[in-house]
Parts: sequence; C-alpha cells; structure tokens
Amino acid sequence: MAATMATASTVVGLGNSTLSSPRRVNLTSGFVKSQVTPRNPLRLAQSSGGKFRCFQRDWLRKDLNVIGFGLIGWIAPSSIPVINGDSLTGLFFQSIGAELAHFPTPPAISSQFWLWLVTWHLGLFLTLTFGQIGFKGRTENYF
Repeated sequence: MAATMATASTVVGLGNSTLSSPRRVNLTSGFVKSQVTPRNPLRLAQSSGGKFRCFQRDWLRKDLNVIGFGLIGWIAPSSIPVINGDSLTGLFFQSIGAELAHFPTPPAISSQFWLWLVTWHLGLFLTLTFGQIGFKGRTENYF
C-alpha cells in the first residue's frame, strides 16, 4: 500500500495539458517597477577587490557645527528657570553636587538625580538628532 502511494502519478485532467498560455502578455504600469535581475552582493564584492560595503564610507557625516549648535540649542532653553524658579540644567547640576557629597555611596533609586539625568540627556539627544537631520537635510537640499 505504501509502495503504491510513493510512485509518481498524474493528476486526472492535467496529464496532457500545459499550464502556460500560448502567448505571453506583459502588463506595464507606472506603479509597478520593471523586472531587474537580482545581483549577488558577494559577486560584486569580488569585483571590487574583495571589499563589500553596504554603507557610504562616511555614513555618520558628522559635522562639528551640529554638535556645537545642538549643545547651545539645548543648554539655552534648559537653563530657563521654569521649574519652581529653577532651571532643568541647574537642578541637574545641583543633584550632581549633592550626590558627589557622599561619593563612594551611589545615588539611591528614589533620588531626584535620576529624573534630572534622564530628562536632561533625553532633551540633549533629541536636540542633537533633530539638529543633524535639519542641518544635513538643508545642506543636501532635502528641504
């Protein structure tokens, strides 16, 4: 029984017919890209001396203007005294001083230091990220 199941058999109704149509119709559209033969990246790497790079050499495209203006752009608004007459930068630096007063002991989990640390650095990194996007977008004519 198992030997008869393993043998190849034809499906009734498809034994003599072909599944391809006699003429091929190519449909084109502005929304569908043309078919391109895929390239093997390993073969391309061998053609360039064995080195394969997915990214540009200077992928970060760092610019010291962005770092300088981003740092100034974050320190200036975070130094405005809006939190009970204190600024975010002032509160952060005061908490650093208070924690350094008992230096070998680390800050407690309930210390305000962690709130000011996370808030201040989150704002700094967001400012630097948006500064990088804006500055490079402007220099490369994205907008």
